[in-house]
Amino acid sequence: MNILGNVRILGTMKKFPAGIMVIPLLLGCLVNTFFPDILTIGGFTTGLFKGGIQTLIGLFLFCSGATIDVKMAGRTIYVGVVLTALKFFIGFGLGLLLNAMFGEAGLLGLSSLAVIGAVTNSNGVIYATLASEYGEESDVGATSILALNDGPFFTMIALGAAGMGTFPAKDMIACMVPMILGFIVGNLDHEWRKILAPGMVLLPPFNGFTLGAGMNLFNIAAAGASGIVLGLLTLLTTGLLSFIIYSLLRRQPDPMGAAIGTTAGVAATTPASIAAADPSFEPQVEGATAQIAASVVITAILCPLMVSFLAKWSDKWFEKRGKKRRAHVPGADELAQ
Repeated sequence: MNILGNVRILGTMKKFPAGIMVIPLLLGCLVNTFFPDILTIGGFTTGLFKGGIQTLIGLFLFCSGATIDVKMAGRTIYVGVVLTALKFFIGFGLGLLLNAMFGEAGLLGLSSLAVIGAVTNSNGVIYATLASEYGEESDVGATSILALNDGPFFTMIALGAAGMGTFPAKDMIACMVPMILGFIVGNLDHEWRKILAPGMVLLPPFNGFTLGAGMNLFNIAAAGASGIVLGLLTLLTTGLLSFIIYSLLRRQPDPMGAAIGTTAGVAATTPASIAAADPSFEPQVEGATAQIAASVVITAILCPLMVSFLAKWSDKWFEKRGKKRRAHVPGADELAQ
């Protein structure tokens, strides 16, 4: 029996919320944990699956920026700014609160660096995938603005504002360039927008695997209870709490408020980046990195499940009022089927 072409790999992945990103992430983590040498043989293999995360994320941001139509930027900017602000201020406030209550030792060993680094960084790839499946077109476009919190950008701002560190402006600006360039190209030439838009569907599996290839299950396990607590804190505060606040602002339930309840995979590199800019954080790097890595995995699995549940609840809320929750999003069928 010929099975070529009949194995439903993609179809199985799509049965899980954000599965086209989360499943490759878990696969990359497993490969890196048990067969790490496979990914370090060099050449194109290492360049794509192990060492290409910055390039892949930069390309994703470029494609994301190109999809924003300046003519509909109002709603897109509103969504992006509101969700980014919720992510930042909730994470910043939580970090300051835990620091005030438990000092530098933190809750279960969670330092302000770990808390702020994890909670303020949302996974833009997961958000974009969820937005395509459960949101509106403006929600997808908001990915470019939300991408500002991927990496150390907002962590540097938060720690600097709290007087805990000093960081150069160049490091905080660098992550904005791909998004801005993509926005310019996409609006100057709509043909380029059409060419780049499929990148929003194509890149998530590769981003997921490469992010996972930078994680180790044993290191994540070493974070123990503190890593689990950090993941749950991120999920509940910037997932569930953001859903409530965002829905109140919109005066109707909107599951996309919960889609920021993740920790970006690149956030695991934030402690080292922070310490490189301010060496006083060096003693916290190892522990914070393991804790944030645990939060990445926990939120990557649980957040899509939460958004899926809230989307179904929201649909019922609208049905009782004879309304429809969302409009069709271009590319959603390809992600959701």
